[in-house]
Amino acid sequence: MQIYNTLTKKIEPFVPHEEGKVKIYTCGPTVYHYAHIGNLRSYLFEDILVKTLIFLGYDVTRVMNITDVGHMTSDGDTGEDKMYKGAKREGKTVQEIAEFYTNAFLKDLEKLHVKMPDILEKASDHIDIYIKMIEKMLKDGYAYQKEGNIYFDISKATNYYQLSGKKQEELLIAVRDSVSLDTFKKNPFDFGLWFTTSKFENQIMKWDSPWGVGYPGWHIECSGLACHYLGEYLDIHCGGVDNIFPHHTNEIAQSEAYLGHPWCKYWMHGGHLNDKSGKMSKSKGEILTLSLLEEKGYPPLVYRYFCLNSHYRNSLTFSYESLKGAKSAYDKLKRRIQLLSPIGEIQKDKFQDYIEAFKEALSNDLNTASALTILYDVLKDKMITDATKYDLIKKFDTVLSLGLFEDEEIDNKMNTAYIEKMIEKRRLAKENKNYEEADAIRNQLLKEGIRLIDNRDGVTYEQIKE
Repeated sequence: MQIYNTLTKKIEPFVPHEEGKVKIYTCGPTVYHYAHIGNLRSYLFEDILVKTLIFLGYDVTRVMNITDVGHMTSDGDTGEDKMYKGAKREGKTVQEIAEFYTNAFLKDLEKLHVKMPDILEKASDHIDIYIKMIEKMLKDGYAYQKEGNIYFDISKATNYYQLSGKKQEELLIAVRDSVSLDTFKKNPFDFGLWFTTSKFENQIMKWDSPWGVGYPGWHIECSGLACHYLGEYLDIHCGGVDNIFPHHTNEIAQSEAYLGHPWCKYWMHGGHLNDKSGKMSKSKGEILTLSLLEEKGYPPLVYRYFCLNSHYRNSLTFSYESLKGAKSAYDKLKRRIQLLSPIGEIQKDKFQDYIEAFKEALSNDLNTASALTILYDVLKDKMITDATKYDLIKKFDTVLSLGLFEDEEIDNKMNTAYIEKMIEKRRLAKENKNYEEADAIRNQLLKEGIRLIDNRDGVTYEQIKE
């Protein structure tokens, strides 16, 4: 498998630390509001990655966090905690906000057919792990205490800017917003590992620590969960492209300082979803959620199909017009597939050739657009049987997860075109004296609740009343 590695800025062969096993960490949501569809695009690409690796035969373990504490509204460790901001907005407790929006997020993933992470953990449940890591970094000289807060000293980090490709002088006025002067820091680019009541007096979620009552910084949470559940070596770390700096950059610095060796070899990042005004965000007013798309008549899997037609690293521009086109194509695809008969010969050589082509497309840095093209090639191929097509697409959909066979039994019972096609296939089988296939078609329809009735004028059918 070849993947684009943000760390090296090139496509390279994927070789896990332990043969046959892959450990993946993916940054989860900060559960202070609904996820917008731009957020969800990242989880779709990560889902394809996990399912591709499984399809290729790897044993995959994926960990994801739920950030319910410590994420500042500013990347420069300034401003309000996002959770506190959400609680103020809705007049609820932070815990109520976290539970409500966690459930909403998980429901969105389910609708999109995203495989649940093997390990999904709340950041607030692992305070002892962060304290342990911070204590070691203090002891080893990578961190320092100032006015009750603990900061990581980036001058001690090796290749701090390697992941982002940035230079310090480029960041003197901005990360994404202005870098505010924090007199507690040795330099403005050091980042917080732990904050006490000497800063952010309105913080609600606080814990005891060796440095006073306070709470962890945002970045330490992901490092803590990844190291705790996946061990000292991580194969792939994923997230959106806007996580590269400072979040993932800081994760590398603190994790390698704590572990004492290189930590994660491969970093993968999904591109932005833009609207006509630019990158989607929650600060623009109306949040474009999955539920809103549903209200407008666009099922979640149509959005998944829309995203899979573009490469995960490319910026993708959303419009209702383009989504409408995706819905039309998706509906036609499902109708074509539901006309396929699963009965008949499986051409093993053809089957394997297409499986290999599908693997090759996905192994080329998750080229989902090419993988979809192969699916359409299967449908158009007149040299392979329906049964071969049916089994191939079933196999493809274990990765694509587009629900291409959902409700097919119910649909087929009432699908006149499907029934008539099966009757014609049976007629041809009998004409060719292939009575075994003819009987198999009759029995298949019988299982689906359709009884064929042979008479002098041809064949009619009736639906069996249960």
